[in-house]
Amino acid sequence: MANPAKYMKEVVKEGKRIRWPEKDKLWPSIAVVIFIAMFAAIFLALEDYTASSIIDQLTKAFGGIK
Repeated sequence: MANPAKYMKEVVKEGKRIRWPEKDKLWPSIAVVIFIAMFAAIFLALEDYTASSIIDQLTKAFGGIK
C-alpha cells in the first residue's frame, strides 16, 4: 500500500519543479479562460432554451397523438 506522506512529499517536490508563468503573462491568460468559459455558458444556455422551446412546441403539436 502506498504511503500518503511520501506521496505528498513527491507532490510538493514536483510542484516546485514547475515553471510558473510571470504575472504579465498570467493575467491575460486568465482573462481569456474566463471569457471563453462565459461565452460557452451563454451559448449552452441559449441552446438549452432553444431546444426546450422546440420540444415544448412539438409536444403541443403532437401531444394528442397516441
